[in-house]
Amino acid sequence: MTEWAAQVGRIRVVGTGVMGRGIAQLAATAGMTVELADVRQEAVTRAIEHIGAMADKLAAKGKLSTKDGTDAAAVKARLVAVDGPTAPADDLDLVIEAAREDLETKRTLFAELERVCGPRTVFATNTSSLSVTEIAAGLEDPSRFVGLHFFNPVPLMRLVEVVPGTRTAGWIPAAALDLVRRWGHEPVLAPDAPGFLVNHAGRGLGTEALQILSEAVASPADVDRIARDVLGLKLGPFELLDLTGLDVSHAVLESIWSGFHGDPRLRPSWLTRPRVAAGLFGRKNGEGFYRYEDGVQQVEPEPTSPPAPDCPVYTADEGLARLLNESGVQVVPDAYPDAVLLVTPFGESTVDAARRAGLPPERVGGVDPLGRFERRLTLSVHPGLDPAAGRALWGALAATGRPVSVVRDAPAPIAQRLLASIVNTACFIAEQRLAAPADIDTAVRLGLGYPRGPLAWGEALGADEALRILRGLAASTGDPRYRPSGWLTERAALGLPLTATGTTPADLLGP
Repeated sequence: MTEWAAQVGRIRVVGTGVMGRGIAQLAATAGMTVELADVRQEAVTRAIEHIGAMADKLAAKGKLSTKDGTDAAAVKARLVAVDGPTAPADDLDLVIEAAREDLETKRTLFAELERVCGPRTVFATNTSSLSVTEIAAGLEDPSRFVGLHFFNPVPLMRLVEVVPGTRTAGWIPAAALDLVRRWGHEPVLAPDAPGFLVNHAGRGLGTEALQILSEAVASPADVDRIARDVLGLKLGPFELLDLTGLDVSHAVLESIWSGFHGDPRLRPSWLTRPRVAAGLFGRKNGEGFYRYEDGVQQVEPEPTSPPAPDCPVYTADEGLARLLNESGVQVVPDAYPDAVLLVTPFGESTVDAARRAGLPPERVGGVDPLGRFERRLTLSVHPGLDPAAGRALWGALAATGRPVSVVRDAPAPIAQRLLASIVNTACFIAEQRLAAPADIDTAVRLGLGYPRGPLAWGEALGADEALRILRGLAASTGDPRYRPSGWLTERAALGLPLTATGTTPADLLGP
């Protein structure tokens, strides 16, 4: 541990809202003396009461250790109210600001703090969207400034993004990483780029889900069901947008896209602006992509499926054929005239898969093979499908006991599009050396709750397979949003893992 991180004993948290209270609780529990400051003194009083109540609750559950004096009484004793954000502060090791997201407000605050703090005080901002370098530019000495981006709720969300500015002193990032570890959280080194690391990586899921919705491929509920059941996400993309609040998410989508000068892979959807104008924010006001009654999400039940068909079913996919056969569906070895037909498109549409196999499209439906049919089946319906054949296919799939999402055919199945976008976005971050592969995976896994990091997920899928999906989408749509990252194409060509940097010019230059 760096000397500074080991010796930090007194800090000040400016701003005592939800984030400030959480940061103060974390630091006090870790043994720091924490000054709490706000422009409203009553907010400080409420914050201290809240943290004390949380400490009592944790102690009652046996979740506060008495080792080193870390019990409820000790935590409360470490909380100190000060008269205001710029109260005298000669003995502070660190100031963390958690004020509102406004550049000039933060700049003014830190300029005033610089006048009252000693030369050894390090300044940190908890901004989630503003440039750390731009905030620090208002200081006479920007070298002692760094971003510490915590996630809400701070005590439970273990991730912290450590974001050095352009002029941050070279010793500070490592010291900040050590301090976060001392507090029991997991730090990652993130770039001072639009969205830092987590919000940038998170665009892979959200932007592609909105693209799918804009194409009228499926409803928000069906996209979410597929994301949960096939990809294993805790929340589907539209549930997540509703939870965050579309007013917030729309601004983040726009700012990251513009911050990267209109990069097509980050392009927002036209759908969000009118929804924000209409007040469809999500949970916070009861209506978004879903309705909420007393805070409970209202979801229409899935439609009742037809019965298993009398006609036979043909598919060349052995796993799907075995599943259907075990479910009592008659499976035949060829595309007989009386059979309905299933293809398993990968990186292509059902229509293209049927034509490539020489099958009559009017009897062909598509089933996404991603996930190997374990928890949910997705039936893709193209315009040339005979409705009676489509209902027979739906009934056959429902006979397996799996829920079936019936969606419109598209250039690739929904789960494949979502996963390829998640992986490709992370590969672009790695390609640009914005963060190390391990930090990318840790940040996304902890910050977004994905079942695994996006690079490790791409590795499990296979770089060749991810590339196949993206190239199929790019060829079918002509949309540059699907251009594959050089990180992905190189590693697919060389057989290297997506999670490793590989050889760089620096390796040739020696120690």
